[in-house]
Amino acid sequence: MRRNICAILLVFVLLLSGCATTMAGVSVISYPEGRKLEPVSEPEDQPEPAPVPEPEPPAPPEPTVATLAVCGDAMSHMPLTNDAWNGEKNAYDYVRIMSAVQPIVSGADYAVVNLETTLAGGPPYSGYPCFNSPDDLAYGLKEIGFDLCLTANNHSLDKGFSGLSRTLDVLDEVGLAHVGTSRTQEEYDYNIALADVGGISVAFLGYTYGTNGIPVHKDHPYSINLFNTDYLTNLSALDTEKLSADLAAAEALNPDLIAVMIHWGVEYKTTENSYQDKIADFLFEHGADIVLGGHSHVLQPMGLRTISDGDGESHQGFVCYSLGNFISSQNYELTDTTVALELELTRNNETGKTEVTGYSYSPMFMLDREEGASPRFELVDAHAALEAGTAGEGLQKQLTKAIENCHAILGAEYDSKAFGDYLAQMPELSKAGTETQ
Repeated sequence: MRRNICAILLVFVLLLSGCATTMAGVSVISYPEGRKLEPVSEPEDQPEPAPVPEPEPPAPPEPTVATLAVCGDAMSHMPLTNDAWNGEKNAYDYVRIMSAVQPIVSGADYAVVNLETTLAGGPPYSGYPCFNSPDDLAYGLKEIGFDLCLTANNHSLDKGFSGLSRTLDVLDEVGLAHVGTSRTQEEYDYNIALADVGGISVAFLGYTYGTNGIPVHKDHPYSINLFNTDYLTNLSALDTEKLSADLAAAEALNPDLIAVMIHWGVEYKTTENSYQDKIADFLFEHGADIVLGGHSHVLQPMGLRTISDGDGESHQGFVCYSLGNFISSQNYELTDTTVALELELTRNNETGKTEVTGYSYSPMFMLDREEGASPRFELVDAHAALEAGTAGEGLQKQLTKAIENCHAILGAEYDSKAFGDYLAQMPELSKAGTETQ
């Protein structure tokens, strides 16, 4: 047994001796040839990472800017109707008469006009005092570039409810929006035209002071928007309940702006009266941003208005008391002078605030070449005609006087073109009275 243990120990010693040599009690390990131990080095300092730049704040969104063109009373007295007839076309050519305003109207994002006549069907047609004009007038307005007509005015019922109703039928056929009159109770309850004006939403409402003494038919109480409760008598009792309710209904549509087209004031007066001011104040206080008036057949003042938003903030609105006649054959003083108005509408797309940020006008003159001339009537862009140098001396005097009248009533600074150059070139014309060509 002891011999076996010794033998085992001997074998164990021999095995160890093959792998290592013992020196002074220290074991030395042999590595394969070529392998070295690398010294451990301290890590070098790493550079600090570059700072990450703060992201640039996004640029504020660009504002939305749009143009609304506005013209006055479109009337077709019989001399004008007769002059519009074109035998070669077998139609009434109102485009020829109105073409001077087409660049302004068609160039705007949206354009509106007061249609002061009925389209009751014919012939025969009629002028003052009970207007009925050819359907071609509506087609002409559309071709010129208009988008919407006010149909509430003192001549809306000249041909009764049937004439009123047919007028709207024709406008629908032509593609012209309308406010102020209705064929049904449903139309009356929602008589708001919501329009896209170059990306800015505008809700249009329309009203008249009266109907020239013609009562609204008891079977059709919804036919016309009246702002007076005493429209057959004193014309002085403002229907505040209807106006405030209509403005609230328009506001519920969440438009950017609310525009009220209104037939009011005193004929042939170049200034507004206190009742117009009262109505305008009420409209602005109850949500209107733009008030566009007519009826006087002559120009009345216009201008920007500061409107309170009710939260300590405010924005700019606009009121125009009258643009006079757009087209007509009236020859009373100043009834042949009008303007094409352009309103600049701006929405701040960061705040959502929308307002009227500016306006300008282009003086226009309704030339009457007098009975027997063919063609007889033509709407003339006063500045363009003077600039072209094609007008005769008599017409130059008329155009110059028309521009001066526009400046006196509306302000020279809002004229779309400088007038000083014309006066400098033609001082004798600026002092001359109106003369026929």
